[in-house]
Parts: sequence; structure tokens; C-alpha cells
Amino acid sequence: MRLSGGNPAFCYNASMDDAKELPLILGFVADLYFTVRIESTAERLGYRVKWIERGEQIAPPEPDPPWRQLGEHLVGPGAALLDQVSLWRPALILFDLDNKAVPWEEWIMLLTSVPATRRIPVMCFGSHRDVESMRAAKSAGAKLVLARSRFVSELPELIQKHARVPDPAALQEACRQPLTADAIRGLQEFNRGEYFEAHESLETAWMADEGVGRDLYRAVLQVAVAYYQIERANYNGAAKMFLRMRQWIEPLPDTCRGIDVAQLRADAHKVHQAMLELGPERLYEFDLSLLRPVRYALSGEAGPEPAL
Repeated sequence: MRLSGGNPAFCYNASMDDAKELPLILGFVADLYFTVRIESTAERLGYRVKWIERGEQIAPPEPDPPWRQLGEHLVGPGAALLDQVSLWRPALILFDLDNKAVPWEEWIMLLTSVPATRRIPVMCFGSHRDVESMRAAKSAGAKLVLARSRFVSELPELIQKHARVPDPAALQEACRQPLTADAIRGLQEFNRGEYFEAHESLETAWMADEGVGRDLYRAVLQVAVAYYQIERANYNGAAKMFLRMRQWIEPLPDTCRGIDVAQLRADAHKVHQAMLELGPERLYEFDLSLLRPVRYALSGEAGPEPAL
């Protein structure tokens, strides 16, 4: 990822084909012995593994900007990290605390603190003699910090217990359920360009739904918030929402509760790309006609189009 002119070079391009692959374990590990051991165990359990041996594989070695970035980082190495991890959507992240080629303390702290990635469990392992590093990893937000010997001996059980894997069968079943009245109201508001109101209605629908189908409402409401921020020329606010929505919208089936999720994903991608091309200084020039309505069906009929 290249950063030019201080603008984040994010790319909202994850596909449903990626989502249908085996769940991913992301390992910031360089030791060949451990990469082979972990990968062999992971594959037996039905996971694929991606290795990051050096920080430069995520971002070039450059300092963070001199100002403090609240929430998701939008420039600098932290921005590159969040962009990649939110695209990959791993079920589990592993850090080898002996890998000095990765700024693991800063990265653990960032990954475990921002909405775009904080749901992903982070597990660390290191020498039992390096008490300081183990304490630092725990303080940074790692879910589990283990001595290397225990990590190796309990690896299968640790992966099975801590990896966060979605249940596609449960999601498919939830997607067969009808839209609630609050959700329908939110979609109607969305399609009238009333994005703030749509967020409120969809949040009500999300809070009332206790099943995995609530992720659909979370996805659409975050698209609504991103569009609302674009209308207000709030580049940073919109950029953060595009990062956050990936975890909700990408695992969804192409159609869920009558909503054409595939089209919504494609529309959000186009909007995001157009926003990136303009950058923060020119966001006021954004072509608002790109903010397309949500396509959905009730009783086999197409949902309402927005008022012109």
C-alpha cells in the first residue's frame, strides 16, 4: 500500500469468493520451525495461514504522523495494517514476541482497540523468560499470551477454542427470515437519501435482533453512515466507516432477507473508490448520484426507489 499526499490508499475490494475460502489464521511469525508447525496444525483443522515475517510486508518503514490519530488510523503504517487486516478478515491473529522485525506492541494495541478489527482474537507466544514482553503484549490488548512451550503443546486446542469463525449455515438460515418493520423503515429512509434517519431505524432493528441476521442491519446502517459522512464532506468519518463495514458486509450471502447484498457491496465499492480518487481536499466535488438506493424485495416485489 502506497501513501501519497497524506491520503490513505485504501481499496474496498474484497470479494465473496474470498469470503467462501477456508477461514484464515494470520501469523506475524518468522521462525521457520514455528511456521511449519502452525501451518500443519491449522491445515488439519481446516484453516489456511498467511505469514507476515517483517513489518515492511505491510507498510514501508516510516514514522507515524506527528499528530494523534483517534480510532482507526487513516495515514501511516497503522493505516496500512488496518486496511490489510480488515480486508483479510482473519479468524485469529498470532504474534511471535521474539519477532523483532514486527512492531508487535504497537500493532496489537491498534488492532485490539479499533472497531474495524477489535473483534479478531489476538494470541501471542514467546519465551517464558521474557516476562517483560509477555506483560507488554497482555497490556497492549492480546487475548492470550503464552509461553512458547505451552503454545506448541496446546496448539490444536488453542486454535479451536479461540479462532472466531462465522457459521455460514446459521447465517443462511437467518437470511431466509423476513425484514422487520424497523428495517423496512430504515431501507425506505436510505432510499430517500435520509441516511442519518436510516441509521437510527436500522440500529433499532439491529438491537432488537438477537441472531446472526442482525449483521445484515449493521452492514446496511454502516453504509448509510458512510454516505451521510460523504454528504457532509467528512472524509475521515467516511473512510473509517468503509473500514468498519467490511467485517459485516463481506460474509453475507449475495441476497439476505430480500436485500440485494451483492449490489450493495458493489455500490459501496464504487463510492469508496470515487472518494479515494478525490481525497479529503476535494470531497466536496463528490458526485452524489453515486449514492445508489438499496435494492430489496418484499413478497416478491422490488423495494421502493428513492425520491428524485
